[in-house]
Amino acid sequence: MIETGYKSLEVWQIARLLVADIHRMTLENLPKFEIHEEGGQIRRSIKSVKATIVEGYGRRCYKQDFTHE
Repeated sequence: MIETGYKSLEVWQIARLLVADIHRMTLENLPKFEIHEEGGQIRRSIKSVKATIVEGYGRRCYKQDFTHE
């Protein structure tokens, strides 16, 4: 099955893998006192990267958004 849409983008696929890897790393490798505060911030930020890729893909159809500087 050939994927279409943002899921077919190589950058999104890499970001998806990074989300899983970084999530695991923050739970396994950070000191216990940093798991909740710093770990949570790191997990939210990598998920934000993936979401931003999807948002940008969705805006590609709108000329005004595409040409906005």
